[in-house]
Amino acid sequence: MRVVIVTESFPPDVNGVAHCALQTARHLVRRGHTPLVIAPAVADPAADADAPCAVVRVPSLPLPGYPQVRVALPSRRVAAAIAAHRADLVHLAGPFVLGVRGMTAATRLGIPAVAVYQTDLASYARTYVGTGEGAAWRRLRAVHGAADRTLAPSSAAVRDLAAHGIGRIRLWGRGVDTARFRPGLRDEALRGELAPDGELLVGYVGRLAPEKRVDLLAAAAELPGIRVVVVGDGPSGSALRAALPGARFLGRRTGDDLARIFASLDVFAHTGPFETFCQTVQEAMASGVPVIAPAAGGPLDLVDHGRTGLLVPPGDPDALREAVAALAAAPELRAAYGSAGRTAVRGRTWEALGDELIGHYLEVLRERTAVAA
Repeated sequence: MRVVIVTESFPPDVNGVAHCALQTARHLVRRGHTPLVIAPAVADPAADADAPCAVVRVPSLPLPGYPQVRVALPSRRVAAAIAAHRADLVHLAGPFVLGVRGMTAATRLGIPAVAVYQTDLASYARTYVGTGEGAAWRRLRAVHGAADRTLAPSSAAVRDLAAHGIGRIRLWGRGVDTARFRPGLRDEALRGELAPDGELLVGYVGRLAPEKRVDLLAAAAELPGIRVVVVGDGPSGSALRAALPGARFLGRRTGDDLARIFASLDVFAHTGPFETFCQTVQEAMASGVPVIAPAAGGPLDLVDHGRTGLLVPPGDPDALREAVAALAAAPELRAAYGSAGRTAVRGRTWEALGDELIGHYLEVLRERTAVAA
């Protein structure tokens, strides 16, 4: 198949949309298909040197107040690139700006499209500007309603999309690299640097942005014998350093370095209530680390409460603090949760999820052929 992946974000960006688009392109190449990626332009001209396939960059501007995120500008390159690639199918990754143009081009060219829902943009609109939730859903309905199939990453996302009038939804999760993220990378030297007095390491990994609610860790950070470790960057960095004065902020980490940090934690705590999936929860589980996460969105599918970790009411700092205290006091429980978490994600490889995605592609192509006949 010749597949065009139109994505709102792509490496060197570090986020769920970019990572999933990269893994999709890699898997398609491994399976003998021919992908092309269309993504917003980034500052580094050598950014695509290691990409698994050709990448067409569309002019973009940094998002005001959040320069790490770039938004594509109107461009004829999208339609031209799809046509030139002679695409059999268009894959829309987190469509909202660039993806809308990809959907329009696919419709005009008569090419089937699969839209992958990845970001709770309506909740982001409410968080950042206090309004715009309705407009966000109208835009999402327009693009997903035009797609042949929408793939949602969690049961909660499926329900949310259906409740807002979007149909033709199927569940498609995310893979995790269980070879990279593994318990054996636990590093006692690193632990000694982060917790020189033997503190229990409670870590957060992700963007430092208002919707992630990393500030909720402040109460847990005050517990005796606890050291909070924060990995990531974003617009809330300065405010969080003030709110968590005793925490260790490690900045953005990737690859094997990130895997070593994950494995060296005692507890992983995710705080954001708007996750449609939450890949870092899977990475913590693959690393054999017990998880605390909000009982909302994607984590509901990932965390088996009382077996692989603990689910707490979203936005509740006291509940988060109590969960951290409970795991801090129970090393045997932490070990049991961590082991069960590793077992739970063992089969969720990107290879398995990639093959599942190709199955969705083939079904959509067959349905189009049947309609045409």
